[in-house]
Amino acid sequence: MHWQSGTAQLLPRLIAGRTRGPLFLTDRKAPSRTPTLDTCPTTGRARLSYRRAAELFEYQTRAITSPNGQARGFTLHQLRHAALTHDAESGTSTPMLLARSRHSTARSLERYARPGVDAVASHVAHLDPATRRRAPGPS
Repeated sequence: MHWQSGTAQLLPRLIAGRTRGPLFLTDRKAPSRTPTLDTCPTTGRARLSYRRAAELFEYQTRAITSPNGQARGFTLHQLRHAALTHDAESGTSTPMLLARSRHSTARSLERYARPGVDAVASHVAHLDPATRRRAPGPS
C-alpha cells in the first residue's frame, strides 16, 4: 500500500504505537467466531467492514455536500474516482493509473480519466511550440 505525504503524516496518530492487528476497528468486541487476524489483540475489537466504513464515510461527508446535512454524503467509490481523475488530469501515465486502480485494461479507466476543460487547456498550452519558444532560456 502506498500513501501520499498528508496521509502518511496522519498515520502515527491513528496507529498510536500499535505494532499489529487491524487498523480500523468496530466499536464493540469481536464475536468469538471472528478470525484472529481480524481481531485487535489489545482491545479484542473486530476489523471494520468495508460496508460499515462506507456508511461512516457517507455520514461524515454529508456536511460537505449539503449545509443542512440532509443530502447524501460522498461514497468511497466517489473518493476513489476523484483520486484517479486528479491523477489523470495531472498527467499520470496509463500504466501507472492501471497499477494504482488495480484495473486490468485501459478501457476500464475511461470513466475516471475524463480531464476537465482547465486540464485540457493546460496540456495544450504546455505542448504549444510557440509558447516554448517564448519562454526565457537558462541564464
